[in-house]
Amino acid sequence: MQYAHLAVVMPAYNEAEGIAGFIDEIRASVGPLAERVTFVIADDRSTDGTAAALAGIADVDVQTQPVNRGHGPTALAAYRGGLALSPDAIVHVDGDGQFLGAEIAAAVRALAASGADVVHGVRHSRTDAWYRRVLTACVRLLIATFVGRGVPDVNTPLRVYRPEALRLLVNAVPSDALVPHVHFSLAEVRARLDVRYLRVRSIPRRGSSSTGTMWGRVARPSLPPSKLVRFAMDALREAWTWSLRPGAPLRALSLERPDPVRADEGTASA
Repeated sequence: MQYAHLAVVMPAYNEAEGIAGFIDEIRASVGPLAERVTFVIADDRSTDGTAAALAGIADVDVQTQPVNRGHGPTALAAYRGGLALSPDAIVHVDGDGQFLGAEIAAAVRALAASGADVVHGVRHSRTDAWYRRVLTACVRLLIATFVGRGVPDVNTPLRVYRPEALRLLVNAVPSDALVPHVHFSLAEVRARLDVRYLRVRSIPRRGSSSTGTMWGRVARPSLPPSKLVRFAMDALREAWTWSLRPGAPLRALSLERPDPVRADEGTASA
């Protein structure tokens, strides 16, 4: 038993087919690592009964969002919901279930064993369409150019945070951010957070559709959906404004840590 309370936060949109089973798998895998595990699901106004599929499960809190706002703002809402519980650690993973419960548990153990601020799950064997993999590679190259070092899988949704580090990031990023994890990854490097990377397998989303519904249905699956192209352009502008340009708000982010007490500093006597 490594934690008193572990919160698993999850943005979800139209994941009714697979989300309950995914939560069961995570619970079985991380349950031995904490006295209590709580799931916070930020439901982005799903139209397929995602919230109903989770109704009545004691350790699952479904927080339906006021309006449909997309993945980024919903992920941030899930993070805020988790932080409100004051857990010892917070796991983020998307509701599409593209990770194995055992590897999520491995990331949780890695945070406890390393004493790091955050552990990233670095995806391999990705089954996403080629254009999504190319987009990820381009973002990684862009990040390396601006921060002077590469960040493996800069937008990975599998992350395990210590609350104080996560609170710093969530409070700094705008609540309507399209790509909060890109901002997080940049800020973590610049704020000199202790980040550890763990290779994890990426599996197809759970449910009958392997591509999900976020980008809509496309007539020619070999080409990127027009919605994704527009999103990529908007995300690039957002990254420049908030994280990349000189003087960007997130460039100066810092996690204040208490100064270590020197060995020769005793307690003053009266």
